[in-house]
Amino acid sequence: MARVYGPAEDSMLLLRNAEGRIRGSVLDMGTGRGVLAIAAASEPRVTRVVAVDIDPEAVALARGRAEEQGVSERIEFRVGDLFEGLEAEEFDWILFNPPYLPSEGVADEASWSGGKSGKEAIERFLGDAISYLKPSGAILIVYSSQTGLDLKAVERDYAVEVLEKLPLFFEVLFCLMLRPLSPSVGPGKNRR
Repeated sequence: MARVYGPAEDSMLLLRNAEGRIRGSVLDMGTGRGVLAIAAASEPRVTRVVAVDIDPEAVALARGRAEEQGVSERIEFRVGDLFEGLEAEEFDWILFNPPYLPSEGVADEASWSGGKSGKEAIERFLGDAISYLKPSGAILIVYSSQTGLDLKAVERDYAVEVLEKLPLFFEVLFCLMLRPLSPSVGPGKNRR
């Protein structure tokens, strides 16, 4: 299970900014070991948690960890590539600790490589995410200064609030809260 991303500074950054803030229905996109889904299921104001990962091994690991923590009955686990399999569902919150580092070629792992520049997975996610948010919903997402993400482009569709910056040795991690600027055209329907 070495290829399943383990909690690190980015996971803790996102967790810290989600705790006490999230409520209602929560989608943990790219759940990995289930750290965020388990924390969300433990929040009294959270009514529903769906945890999705492209890797069946990650979903099995997250499910096992949720069982150990006694919250597995509060989490729906699904295998899928981003929003695949979430046809007409909408959420109050979407949490995403995406793969955000630039590709290194043959050594890439899906758990950390976000594409050639590092932003491709995030851009793909953001293109569809609005359609899975309730009208007052929001996204909490982390990314790195190495990602190459263009916040001006993100601001075309979302109000962007930087909740926290975490300087590390070789990068700065950011936790953002994103709120859609305009409503989606319906669940599971891409506006573009």
